[in-house]
Amino acid sequence: MATNKYLTNNAGAITEVLAPTTSQGSGDSGKIPALNSDGVLAASIVNSKSTSAGAGDVGKLPSLDATGRLDSSFMPVGLGADTQVITASEALAAGDYVNVWNSTGAKVRKADATNAGKEAHGFVLASVLSSGAATVYFEGTNTSITGATPGVVYLSTTAGLGAATAPTGSTNVVQRLGFAASSSAVNFHAHDPIILA
Repeated sequence: MATNKYLTNNAGAITEVLAPTTSQGSGDSGKIPALNSDGVLAASIVNSKSTSAGAGDVGKLPSLDATGRLDSSFMPVGLGADTQVITASEALAAGDYVNVWNSTGAKVRKADATNAGKEAHGFVLASVLSSGAATVYFEGTNTSITGATPGVVYLSTTAGLGAATAPTGSTNVVQRLGFAASSSAVNFHAHDPIILA
């Protein structure tokens, strides 16, 4: 796409200037911007951010993130999703139910109903590598799952997953995780676990 140009007075000489489609900061002060290949002004020109770093972003415009929503970092404390960023002690897949545990500080791993001690405290919506920063959701709707059966969801003996039926084996943990409203959405509300004899 050809970018528009404009004429400017450069110390008495008429000079053609390329209109920028993105801003490089203060060096672009006074320039006339051009629309980008999508036909809109770039985020750098309108000074927008898809996440907030706090006070350092004062005066910037919020923009929608890759999911088409406002990031929760724009919300005041106490509003928005109840989340915490915790280091993963193993690789996690999007939609995994997770257990927060102590391993030289808080870590998060896949929840598992096989034995006591790995009950579900929350879930993750994005895949995370081992030692990566996992955003753990402690409430809300887990929309990163597939194949759920509408109805009550229990913690599975397959690590990280939920199931439509409770486990029955000796020392298994029965924990209700919430309710599946569809095959791809579970309203998470963890109940106290019961350890089977």
